[in-house]
Amino acid sequence: EMDEPYKVELCEEHAGKGEPISFYKQGDFVDLCAGPHLMTTEPVKAFKLLSCTGAYWRGSEKNKMLSRVYGTAYPKAAQLDEELKRREEAKLRDHNKIGRDLEYFTTVDYVGQGLPILLPKGARVVQLLQRWVEDYEQAHGCLLTKTPLMAKRDLFKISGHWDHYLDGMFVIGDPYDETKECFAMRPMTCPFQYQVFLNKQRSYRDLPMRLTETSTLFRNEDSGEMHGLIRVRQFTISEGHYILAPEQLEEEFKGCLEFVKYFLGTVGLLDSCTYRFSQWDPANPKNKYEGTAEQWEQAQSAMGRILDNLGLEYTIGIDEAAFYGPKLDIQYKNVYGKEDTLVTIQIDMMLAAKFGMEYIDRDGTKKMPYIIHRTSLGCFERTLAYMLEHFAGALPLWIAPEQVKIIPIADRHLDWANEVREQLTNAGIRCSIDGRAEKMGKKIREATLEKIPYMLTVGDNEVNDKTVSVRTRKGDNLGVMPMEELLSKLLTEIATKAKES
Repeated sequence: EMDEPYKVELCEEHAGKGEPISFYKQGDFVDLCAGPHLMTTEPVKAFKLLSCTGAYWRGSEKNKMLSRVYGTAYPKAAQLDEELKRREEAKLRDHNKIGRDLEYFTTVDYVGQGLPILLPKGARVVQLLQRWVEDYEQAHGCLLTKTPLMAKRDLFKISGHWDHYLDGMFVIGDPYDETKECFAMRPMTCPFQYQVFLNKQRSYRDLPMRLTETSTLFRNEDSGEMHGLIRVRQFTISEGHYILAPEQLEEEFKGCLEFVKYFLGTVGLLDSCTYRFSQWDPANPKNKYEGTAEQWEQAQSAMGRILDNLGLEYTIGIDEAAFYGPKLDIQYKNVYGKEDTLVTIQIDMMLAAKFGMEYIDRDGTKKMPYIIHRTSLGCFERTLAYMLEHFAGALPLWIAPEQVKIIPIADRHLDWANEVREQLTNAGIRCSIDGRAEKMGKKIREATLEKIPYMLTVGDNEVNDKTVSVRTRKGDNLGVMPMEELLSKLLTEIATKAKES
């Protein structure tokens, strides 16, 4: 009667499940809503509509495109003005704008939502992060693996992902036709890495086995959830699975957390992180979880004891656990205040049994190992996004895709500029020459806007004295330096991974 087909669809769905349905009414407006609504609109003195975007009904491109209207409201106009000012400042740091303006990434409609194209700058930063993480992990006893991007559904049936995560997977073939072979792109690496442990008989001497991989993963996120590099459908992650004896759990969990703090601290994000102890909900209506109440109590008690022993301040998130175990989620908010999980450390006491993973203990008996699922730096694309926002595009020297711009004043200075570039390149410093026939002021201004940490100007005096004139992107003039002094300064800043130039 009210021509509200979508609300009728929701009513039928909730009624079919025996779930309660609530309505709220204000004046002549009746809304199907979980609520609550304001009792009256009287307190709303100032409001503003912010934007209008298209969104598929229920997040599926198979459904009709609807309009999503965003707005905000406050009791006082001054509060609204403050919020609008904060939003404008956030736009200046939004990685979705900065990342495109500085040419770190782009998106293309006919490639698909949630499938960003990393441009040379973005690809370089991700490569640098990946190499850094892999080298550090190797130096701390981790074993590198390389596993397939897809597997038969049989693997995911054993792990439980087929039953609990099928909607989030990209499936090749008919998932319901058991007579034909069916594959799925991997949404996580754990069942693949277990095969490394299962490759031969293991003993307690093999534990802890710290398996790590720079994994490309695929998750079928709803189209309405896509956002720049933060929420995507294909991403690369520093994933790891530690297979260990029960008595090694606390020490290894502590080591995983130390990894996370080191990596996030180095990239400048740690101080803004919060911690969430994500637990199961035994009353979850979707039957999300594996295992018994006793198994969950054992796993959650172990994690709670470890977190308390570490003196970690955390909140508790009910119904936020993985289907096989509790986890510590390291949370981070983007410039608009939306929170996402940046890194996770999970305790798993169930999946080893599903795969028949056993080791021979000291007493000669076969025992089931525990597993820690963890990431060191999380998803590299998301980390890059948050770094762009945190540093407003001015990435630290050690991770900047281009570290130095050499600016000759005239063509006669190009020979020395090329010598400078060769010395810097030989020292491992990423640099280029701006040899265009433009005014020096314009070249410096453009290099500054590109957020390049250092600019070296070369003129007659510098050519004669074999020096360079050094400027920073902040506008500081560091004066004339011989190459030996400049190299020492840059290499020290890079080696220490200083956050500011």
